[in-house]
Amino acid sequence: MTTSQQTDPLIGRVIDGRYEVRSRIARGGMATVYVATDHRLERRVAIKVMHGHLSDDQAFTNRFVQEARSAARLANPHVVSVFDQGQDGDMAYLIMEYLPGITLRELLRDHGSLTSQQVVDIMDAVLTGLASAHRAGIVHRDVKPENVLLADDGRIKISDFGLARAASANTATGQALLGTIAYLSPELVTRGMADTRSDIYALGIMMYEMLTGDQPYKGEQPMQIAYQHANDSVPRPSARVPNIPDEIDDMVLWATERDPDERPADAQEMLDRLHEVEAELGYSLSAAPTQHTAAFPMDDTVALGATTAFGATTAFESPSATTGTTDPLGSMVAATGTVKKLTTTVTKRRHKGLWMFLIVVLLCGVVGGTGWYFGTGPGSRIAIPDNLVGGSPDEASAALTELGLLVKAGEEYSLDIEKGMVTSTSPSPGDLVYKNSTVTVKVSLGPKPETLPSLAGVPVSEAQKTIEDLGLKMGDTSYQFNSDVSADGVIAASIDGDDVTGGVDTYQGKTVDVVVSVGAVPQLVGETQDAATEALDEAGLELGSVSEQFSDDVAKGNVISVDYDTPLTPGDSVNLVVSKGQDLVKVPDVVGMTVNKAKQALEEDGFAVKIDSNIPKEYWDAVINDLFAVDSTDPAAGEMIKRGSTVTIVANL
Repeated sequence: MTTSQQTDPLIGRVIDGRYEVRSRIARGGMATVYVATDHRLERRVAIKVMHGHLSDDQAFTNRFVQEARSAARLANPHVVSVFDQGQDGDMAYLIMEYLPGITLRELLRDHGSLTSQQVVDIMDAVLTGLASAHRAGIVHRDVKPENVLLADDGRIKISDFGLARAASANTATGQALLGTIAYLSPELVTRGMADTRSDIYALGIMMYEMLTGDQPYKGEQPMQIAYQHANDSVPRPSARVPNIPDEIDDMVLWATERDPDERPADAQEMLDRLHEVEAELGYSLSAAPTQHTAAFPMDDTVALGATTAFGATTAFESPSATTGTTDPLGSMVAATGTVKKLTTTVTKRRHKGLWMFLIVVLLCGVVGGTGWYFGTGPGSRIAIPDNLVGGSPDEASAALTELGLLVKAGEEYSLDIEKGMVTSTSPSPGDLVYKNSTVTVKVSLGPKPETLPSLAGVPVSEAQKTIEDLGLKMGDTSYQFNSDVSADGVIAASIDGDDVTGGVDTYQGKTVDVVVSVGAVPQLVGETQDAATEALDEAGLELGSVSEQFSDDVAKGNVISVDYDTPLTPGDSVNLVVSKGQDLVKVPDVVGMTVNKAKQALEEDGFAVKIDSNIPKEYWDAVINDLFAVDSTDPAAGEMIKRGSTVTIVANL
């Protein structure tokens, strides 16, 4: 037991009173798989336990339960069986068939590429299992070598239906791109939609990987690989491994067509074609095998009643095998016939040994000559180096010339490759060509020049299309209130901080930042404070400070004026000045006061004073102001009048 297993708290625990955990098999991002003993049925099982920190995430829990339901609907010898699903406290688990062995990924890691015959045998099993899922209306959605199990006893099974969905549920969802990027179909990358043909695409990529030892698309970032899936066509495997039969090549290309309508409709259609290919290439004596066994290392032994199609044995079956059952009598008859044929062949060889020896010598000569011609002679093919891009044209030319190839110069614009450096070759890196073939080395001219037209007032959606159609990038988009440009129209545009609103000559790859109008600031003057506040909220603005002033023209409680910083953007604050109405003052009671005192009191309250008297003015100012009292005022005492108004004092003899 490893140290990691000794510290695993589940080792030795009995789950749900029935399953005793023995050891850990594997750990993934969603769950850990253990070997356990089912004490009720006294058998070994595999138990898949969801990580505890995911138990509160309903999406993960649903996927976990979905795996059990999807696999339980399938009864096929090439699908890993799920026996049970349950909950022990806060721990969700699945009970599955225990298959000691390795995955297809581990096989490829150890052996690199496989022979065409081995690939056909594995694909026969995988397609048989997947066809049963497709017939049940289930799309696997995560077909990859890690999910193909090669048991120690030779059985081949497909597993992990954790991402499976009903075939009719192909609409885009938040989980649409779950899965492994190297096997995602173009429609999953571009539209987030999957059906049975998406599984077929993944099988085609997996088939390419088995045949060549490598995946067709690579990149430092997942999005680079996704882009290739969406925009490139998978090359023929024989471009990497020349001895692959055309029939196998064609199956890979058929399965990986970018247009889903051009692929097999489901796994059964692809399986039917695989059986035809098996017959055409002589890989199998059974047109529709249903039992597959596999073991490594591979040998050339021919066993009684079996063929080494995949390095070990695939049982001969009667035609009834196509229904998923094995006919023992049919297998026995086939085996007997095979022994008889082998005995007859041995007898004939005894009589024709000398002729066979001469034929073998002749064939060896032909094969040797052919091997020389295509291996080192004039017919040999050369792989275009994959290290030329980004280097100097002189170095690329020298490398190709040294390989016996002719070089032709070409040019193209490039956003990624420095001007004067190699951008690409035609044929492409990795392609096989004959000696003395011409290879075009294309050199970067740098980014392509483009003219950006005026964007002033143009709707932002139209501006973005113009920018991207020219090979430019849409940068930051900010928003401002503007009374001169209608909502969603471009107010200003800039590249590297320089104003280009009116248009500019530039280059592809440049980033254009735009300022977009959200329309005019809402009209607030004259509105009530409540109405102004509501209008600000609807416009995405905040209410700032509110101050009050007297106004002769604006009714009390209504907005006199607004104040804000410019330019004004959504989320900014707007300050309001609200009317207190007219500044009215009550006329004081000055009747009985002397004229001077009355005048002083009225002026202190902000009134202008006029004296109405039958006494000449020169006498008032000299003596009488302090002698005579005020008889009345106009307006009268107690009336509310505007501050600064004139109050007339009446004082007579």
